[in-house]
Amino acid sequence: MNKIEHIGIAVKDLEAANRTYKAVLGSKNYKTETVESEGVITSFFKIGESKIELLAGTNANSPVSKFIEKRGEGIHHIAFHVSDIKAEIERLKEEGFRLLNETPKPGADYKQVAFMHPKDANGVLIELCQEKE
Repeated sequence: MNKIEHIGIAVKDLEAANRTYKAVLGSKNYKTETVESEGVITSFFKIGESKIELLAGTNANSPVSKFIEKRGEGIHHIAFHVSDIKAEIERLKEEGFRLLNETPKPGADYKQVAFMHPKDANGVLIELCQEKE
């Protein structure tokens, strides 16, 4: 793992959250993107070398909507940049960690992603990110 790529924050109202984080960070988001396969719309803010990703569900059955319903708004995941996502998935499996998806899938911000089960990381959803080839 190379660095923290971003911190994902689940929000109910993306427009309101964009205004809040624009005020907090002193700059506006640089990108909004819908990830149909996950049922989310994302908004990215740059902060130094890292990013904040706001996530809002596009339907009541999306994982983010279910997260908010169960836990409320807040930190949803921490994403780590990796150089070789397939090798990192294998390494984590060998260490005994469960992955929610063992094959990388398309994610937001031009990334391939895979998620590690939060029960194996003290309740934190871990995302692995690599730039799309």
